[in-house]
Amino acid sequence: MTLERLYREAGGDLAGTVARLGGEERVERFLQLLAGDTFAMLRAAMSAGDVTCAFRAAHTLKGVAANMGLLRMQEAASTLTEALRAGDMDSARALYPAVESICCQVRDGIDLLDGAAAE
Repeated sequence: MTLERLYREAGGDLAGTVARLGGEERVERFLQLLAGDTFAMLRAAMSAGDVTCAFRAAHTLKGVAANMGLLRMQEAASTLTEALRAGDMDSARALYPAVESICCQVRDGIDLLDGAAAE
């Protein structure tokens, strides 16, 4: 998978992110960091019903997604963050599948970047 395809499929802004970070290699490097612990922490906190930890993880995910130009992920994480900020775990549980879906899509795309030949 190409970086361009990953951003197109994930509803992201690759051009803006490349300009902000100074090149595609840097974007790829930071994407590897995104695929790390934040989503796992969110998943665990949501599973445990821990509003405080889920809020922190969702808020971090929102910020990282914004910095990386992953607009759909940012929007989904932002909506989830606001439900958690209000302490509304019922709404958060209803919103979480959208966040999980886009995070999995991006993480799978990131995994394909590593060994992928140019498409």
